[in-house]
Amino acid sequence: MSAETMLAFDTECHLFIPGCGFEAPGLHSFVFDPLFTIGGFNFNKPMLLALLSTVVVVWFFWAAFGRAKVVPGKLQMVAEAGYDFVRRGLVYDALGKKEGEKYVPFMVALFFFVWIMNLWSIIPVAQFPVTSVIAFPAGLALLVWLLWVGLTFKKHGFVGALKNFSGYDKSLGWVLPLLMIIELLSNLIIRPFTHAVRLFANMFAGHMLIVMFTVASFYLANGVGFVYAGASFVMTIVMTAFELFIQAVQAYVFVLLACNYVQGALAEHH
Repeated sequence: MSAETMLAFDTECHLFIPGCGFEAPGLHSFVFDPLFTIGGFNFNKPMLLALLSTVVVVWFFWAAFGRAKVVPGKLQMVAEAGYDFVRRGLVYDALGKKEGEKYVPFMVALFFFVWIMNLWSIIPVAQFPVTSVIAFPAGLALLVWLLWVGLTFKKHGFVGALKNFSGYDKSLGWVLPLLMIIELLSNLIIRPFTHAVRLFANMFAGHMLIVMFTVASFYLANGVGFVYAGASFVMTIVMTAFELFIQAVQAYVFVLLACNYVQGALAEHH
């Protein structure tokens, strides 16, 4: 957490102490001081966690498949299960086995990268979901968008791609120009925006709730307030467990949408 957020955990500041009010977490909980600066570039905690996420994903699959065995060990079994889950449950379902196989490595990497970045929220010391900073889901959504647009042009050509993006259908008559404008805005601007915001908003809200109940547990721990502090602590545990579920769901949804976009790019336009 940021230095500003840590101030809210002042163990000397509790309920019923004069002049000691509750400092609710806010946007300052998502602002971090630079860990170090190189050439005017500030490197902060979310960036470090994103880098560590990359290292974790690469190390995990390298360790699991670097010397793959016919009779897999425990690590290889876990990695194969995760890989197969994304391949069959997401990629094959959306794209089919023949067409989808080439996109499996990208989707697997995307799923585990997003999931690990989400998981930092409940890891001691880290305690922050990287994807609650809009720049990270926006960057990943942009990468998916570029893949989708590139495949659309490659599959359908320039004119065909424009028809695909705009929903061109001459049978619509006078409504067609209005529909084309709406479809272009929806596909080329709103789609990548909502793709990023869906992940960001869920992780932002989840982290805010956990911080709120955690801070409240410390603040209420005084006198009769211990009763409320206990209830707040229980809610912290409940929200943490729920967040663990949401983190996996959001990684799943993010990759599912990516697969659907690729499927739309490869589908024949009617």
